Order: sequence, then structure tokens, then C-alpha cells
Amino acid sequence: MKKDILSILTLLMVTACPLGLTSCHDDDDDDDGGNGTVSEIEADYIGKKVGNFLAEEWYPGGELGTTHNVSAGCYEDETPAVTRMGLTEAFNRGEAFFERNYNTGTPPFNGLGPAAVRKSCLDCHPAYGHGKRVDRYTASWGNGYLLVVYHPVDGDNSDDGPYISEVTGMPQTIATSPFLPPINEDMIDLQWKRLTAMESGIPMTFPDGESYELIYPELNIPQHAFNTDPLPTNLAFRLESTIGIIGTGLLDAIPDDSIKAQYQREAPYVDLNPNMWDKAANDWAPSAMYTANGVNRIKKFTYACTRGSLQDGAGANAIWNITNVSRSDRPYLYSTNAWAKKMSETPSVIAAIKATPSSPYYADGTDEGIADAVLNLLSPGTNQFDNRWHNFEPEMSDNNFWAFMVWHRGLSIPRARNLNDPEVQQGKKVFHEIGCATCHRPKWQTTKDDYWSPGILTTAGLLLPRYQNQTIYPYTDMMQHRLYMKNGIHGSWCRTTPLWGRGLSKVNTGAEDRLHDCRARNEIEAIMWHGYSKNSDAYDSTLKFYNLSKSDRDAVVKFLRSI
Repeated sequence: MKKDILSILTLLMVTACPLGLTSCHDDDDDDDGGNGTVSEIEADYIGKKVGNFLAEEWYPGGELGTTHNVSAGCYEDETPAVTRMGLTEAFNRGEAFFERNYNTGTPPFNGLGPAAVRKSCLDCHPAYGHGKRVDRYTASWGNGYLLVVYHPVDGDNSDDGPYISEVTGMPQTIATSPFLPPINEDMIDLQWKRLTAMESGIPMTFPDGESYELIYPELNIPQHAFNTDPLPTNLAFRLESTIGIIGTGLLDAIPDDSIKAQYQREAPYVDLNPNMWDKAANDWAPSAMYTANGVNRIKKFTYACTRGSLQDGAGANAIWNITNVSRSDRPYLYSTNAWAKKMSETPSVIAAIKATPSSPYYADGTDEGIADAVLNLLSPGTNQFDNRWHNFEPEMSDNNFWAFMVWHRGLSIPRARNLNDPEVQQGKKVFHEIGCATCHRPKWQTTKDDYWSPGILTTAGLLLPRYQNQTIYPYTDMMQHRLYMKNGIHGSWCRTTPLWGRGLSKVNTGAEDRLHDCRARNEIEAIMWHGYSKNSDAYDSTLKFYNLSKSDRDAVVKFLRSI
């Protein structure tokens, strides 16, 4: 919670430096390196056209979405829109709901349902960034991974197949006493394997002799690790790391008709997810629409594009199901019938409740009565609205949920760095020449930002940060593509990850891991994974990158770290 201090410091810096920079000079060199300093050379150019960069590209979130701060902690900054709308207090309060650990009984941070994925949102988004790669799966700080457990189709190691029903879609590995977690995380086996050869035939040594190394995860969970009845069968596993949360409000402000035009531009050249796009009709597939309270939005959030509005998207969903915190529009428990049944049959659970008459599961105090209470209270029932948890007050108030969404929609993007550097300018030129900008589309317009908001906010007249008529540079086409990596992403299709602000990951989070499961430890590895298979939508661009000179490869990397 550093916002008041940062506001004062920012005011002082704006007074001292007309451009509002974090520092007026740096005696070392002209590369801020993510440490927040600005050289005299760069200070002369910030906000001006330099080489092949427009003046506006220094501010990737536009006037309303960019923070000038590029030092450690910049991922936490509110947008100028938040400040101008007088929403700073709500933003700071919402931040607390993101950062704090949840518990079973201390409002307003009560939840944990009694099974959960994490104790706090910050655990999965260390320092507000993309998750970190870990060597052992534990529900602890820094592990941004979500387990994906599914029934494989077309082969035992297929990326495709439906989620199992015995555990939740975001599988839980922690539980409050006396319950057992749906999956015993001590039995999760995570190993990182070294790739020995690219399926596409691209060598793992560049033509100039420099080599690169690629690793990928293998995950296994034995059947007896599941505390469910029945036990699941025919299983496959994947890891998915949390997506970066900075600038998501700006992405929400991109109008649906602009995204539709992007689909129409790309449709003649690549296969598109038929669940999103009807190629014959050159229009949306019916399943591309996300409907909330009668309003349709195009699905554009999460890797799988399952959500159409940030206000009912990944963050709004996660504050409910990751920490299992109920609210008035989601007054039900995030659980499964198979877990509830197993808990109602577990002797240690029944005995512990029997010894605690104050427990809400105590019922009449008999083994049978306790088992029935556990089964009914933990089970989600036949649909999300019929379990008995409705007899309890929601754990998060509507006003606190509003504050959380002000925070979520109000996270800024750091300004770009080093655009005056000829090497960065060369990197941008090469990035476009080899085709990377086809999917990592640089520029979008937000127009009127007619965001959708849930009834629990609109009925109370609670506003959210708004980004009207902003030119933004997220470097994503907001669409899904297939890269066909070894042990790839569940479902095969993956939304193009925005690249903005990622060059400051190291200074903010201490890690630079990239891609959907953090398998890439740097930009070179991330790019080369795009060419693992000739079937990849990005194979041609990867092959062109492979054949670049070392100086051009380095230029592309420096460009990616600057935007």
C-alpha cells in the first residue's frame, strides 16, 4: 500500500521534471535497465517522435492508462483515469482485497470456503506480474500455476479433452480443518524436461553458432492423491500460469467491432477457433458470445477466451473461486459433489466435527446427521444455486467487490523505455519484417469504452475507471492461435499474450518467465517455442527469427524489453 507516498513523489518529480519523469538524469548510460532512472539522452526524447516510433508510443496505455513510473513497484500503479475520477480510495481498498490473505472468519477477508486454490490473489500474481516458474507445486506465494486436470482425447498425451468433474475447473489443493483438500499437493509430481530436438527440424543452434535451450513441464498426479468419491480415471495434466493483470481495463475498453474486424483480416490466412469464428459466414460463431445479464460481449479474456467482460472475467471470477469467497451475485460454494461425498464419508472429518458442537456441520451430533450436513453444505448440488450455503451471508459485500473491480480495471501500464535507442528501433523494424506483429498487433483504439458492469454495481450507481478514445499499444490481436508445443496448453488454442510492460518483469517480480506455463526463461526461448512444430501458426516467423544475425536477434529482444 504505497499509493499516497507515490502520489507525493510523483508530484515532486513533475515539479522538478516537466515531463513527470522518475529521474532527470543518470550518470551511467542511456539504458534505464528497468531501475527507474532516466538518462539525460532519453529525457530529451520522451514524448517525442524518434526514428520509427511515434510520440504516442512512449505511452502504451494512452494518456489515461500510462504511468510514468518504470521502477520496482510500477505494476501496482493506478491509471490517471482512476485519479481523475476520484476513485483512488476505492482503488487502494480494492488492492487490499487482492493482497491480503483470506481466512475463515475475520471480515472483510473471510472465505476459503472450506477448500481453496490459494489464500490470496497475490500468491498467484507475485508483485502483480505473471506467475513464476516453480520446481514443486505448492499453494504458496509466487506459484502462479493453476492445475489443469482433464480427460485426454486422441491419445494419452493430447492437449485436448474435457475437464474432469470430480474436482473444480481450477483444482483446489488446500482446505480448512477438518477437511482434506480435493487434491493432496504433496503427491503432485512436477518435473522439468530438457527438449532434445525441435519437431519442426529447426536446429537448436543458430547459424552463427550460438545455442539455445528449451525446457517443458511434465506433470503427474496419482489417482490416490484425489480426495473424491468417485475417484477420477483417464487423466491428463497441464499447467497454466496466471496471466499478467496490468492494463486489463484498457483491453476491456477495446470495442467488439474492432476485434471482429481483426478476425476478418486474419481469417483468410490462418485457421481460427471454430468455437469463436464461423469461417463460412465470415462472422462470429454463436459460442463466441458471452452473455451476462442479457448483454452480449465477445469472449476475449483468459487463454481460452472464456470471458467477455473484465467485470465478469478472470479477476471477478478469481476473487470468488480461487479464495472461495462468496458474494451476493455468487452466493454459492465453489466445490464438487464428488468432494462433498468423500468428506461426508471420511471418519476423521466426522470425528472432528462431532467433537466441536459449535461447527455448522454438527447438526444433531450423530455420525449420520453430521455426514448429511457435510454432504449438503459442501455440495454445489445439481446447479450453482441450490446448495444450502445460501443460508449464510455473502462474505464479500457489493461495495467491497466494487472496490476490487476499481482496482482491477484501474491498473496502469508503465511507459515505454529507450525508444530513442537505434538498436531498439532496429528491433521494432525486424519484429514487423518477420511477421511477429501479425498476431502481436501493436495498436488499438478504445473509442467510447461502453463497459459492461454487473447489476450489483449498476443498481448502486458505482462507476469504474473508463478509458475513452485512447490509442494503446498492447501488442496482441486479442485472438487465439495454435502453437503446438510439446506438452502444450490445454485446449490447443491460446489467446495472443499482450507484450506491453513485460520488459519490467524482472525488476518487479524477480523473474522473466514467459509463455502460458512459464517454460520460457527469456525472450529467445519464448520465440523459439513458437516454431517447435511446422503446424504452428508462428512457424514461418520463428524460422525467419532463427535465420537473423545475432545483432538483429539482440535488437528484437531489446525492443521487447522496451515496450
